[in-house]
Amino acid sequence: MSEAADVIVVGAGLAGLAATAELVDAGKRVIVVDQENADNLGGQAFWSFGGLFFVNSPEQRRLGIKDSYELAMQDWLGNAGFDREREDHWGRKWAQAYVEFAAGEKHSWLAQQGLKLFPAVGWAERGGYGANGPGNSVPRFHITWGTGPGLVEIFAKRVQAGVDRGLVTYQWRHQVDELVLTDGAATGVKGTVLEPSSAARGITSSRTGVGEFEFSAQAVIITSGGIGGNYEMVKKYWPKRMGAAPKNMLCGVPAHVDGRMLDIAESSGANLVNRDRMWHYTEGITNYDPVWPKHGIRILPGPSSLWLDATGKRLPGPLFPGFDTLGTMEHIVKTGHDYTWFILDQKIIEKEFGLSGQEQNPDLTDRNIKLVLERIKKGAPGPVEAFKQKGVDFIVKDNLVDLVTAMNQLSGENLLDYNAIENEVTARDREFDNKYSKDAQVTAIHGARAYLPDKIARVAPPHKLLDPKAGPLIAVRLHLLTRKSLGGLETDLGSRVMKADGTLFEGLYAAGEVAGFGGGGVHGYRSLEGTFVGGCIFSGRAAGRDAASRI
Repeated sequence: MSEAADVIVVGAGLAGLAATAELVDAGKRVIVVDQENADNLGGQAFWSFGGLFFVNSPEQRRLGIKDSYELAMQDWLGNAGFDREREDHWGRKWAQAYVEFAAGEKHSWLAQQGLKLFPAVGWAERGGYGANGPGNSVPRFHITWGTGPGLVEIFAKRVQAGVDRGLVTYQWRHQVDELVLTDGAATGVKGTVLEPSSAARGITSSRTGVGEFEFSAQAVIITSGGIGGNYEMVKKYWPKRMGAAPKNMLCGVPAHVDGRMLDIAESSGANLVNRDRMWHYTEGITNYDPVWPKHGIRILPGPSSLWLDATGKRLPGPLFPGFDTLGTMEHIVKTGHDYTWFILDQKIIEKEFGLSGQEQNPDLTDRNIKLVLERIKKGAPGPVEAFKQKGVDFIVKDNLVDLVTAMNQLSGENLLDYNAIENEVTARDREFDNKYSKDAQVTAIHGARAYLPDKIARVAPPHKLLDPKAGPLIAVRLHLLTRKSLGGLETDLGSRVMKADGTLFEGLYAAGEVAGFGGGGVHGYRSLEGTFVGGCIFSGRAAGRDAASRI
């Protein structure tokens, strides 16, 4: 099979849709190639919570949040920790460009296309170190009304307009195996036509080939995603600074997020940087109704749960729930165990447990105001309660003795000493006798409630875990959860791929996670959150616009 177009886009995820939408606006002919079936349009972004990073947004201002480009840039740089001269060269430039975008036209540009946001702004990655250290100084996590599917819909509609005009052709079940080069420039792709699949979105599909294809174009844009669904690749590039890779991790993305195109592009001469920078989560729970293998869901925690390692030792400050994902990951891996524990109570779970992913938030995904209002009623949100009742990682008991006994039984390792945990819980509880405390986590809880949306809907009133009125007690076993790769194909600000010698790879572009969301590492070592789907949009837009201008 042979076909030609102006541009080939490899990957029908959010970055690919954003790039294609820009090409359609410029009247270019596009072939969109994807190894999955049409039900997977939108890729990984479809499964996301749809969180977006904005700076000095109308939503922030309405809540009295004082944000600015300068403060956001301070936070980004403190979070990223850029420390590599060559590998971080373009990442730094992308960081400045993206924060300018987030503080500038991003909000109005997306609003013009139909984006609507939930009015409460979330406060992710709170840091807890210092003004120049990691973390967000203010809440910046804006939830898309409609979550990931709502965000995908915006760009899918623009691309569909191109299909209707005869400009765009989707080639589903086409797996790219090779870039076609002409005089060193990317001029097409070759690969395997996979057998038809009726597998539902996210379900692992067949890789049996039934034919071959070759498509030609004046430019190729790679938007194939990261490596989170390929644990062997995660282990291969696991950062040495963190020691040995965990033996077990849950998977936070479908199996098709396999990283294949990274090696294919590199073998053709593209430069890959920062492959040891990754963004995995520490609060994973086993999905009782899995879609893909080892399917894990991330808890989006409030700050009140007591966090213990596998041996029962409390995690040190500021490694509190929701404060520093990377720092917490590094600490956990060095313990030699790949799981930890939350100890909390009914009062905390009702207010502080959110679940990442569109399918775990049907009220926001379905844009159902009535369901949203039920979040403030007594009782845990429906999806959380379902995990509490059905999830293998949840334990509910009326007293601490029975709770710790069940925790040891669940792990099968008998590592937890009741007396030590009882002492930790009791000492923590004494710190709630006053509205101030020497315990940094208790102080953080009081501080979080100074932000009105957190006080209303996100942070439980300060109280003692052993208060019978707050019970029953709950323990949750938390697994490490694969999610994002922060490094990838090195690109300039036009999303044009670079070669190892620093020259441009003619005709080749990359956007989204495969490009480290821009430049091969716009986040550095850490994400401020809400920056992934936004990074797909921004880098995809840049790729589409630059390619259109040169064809």
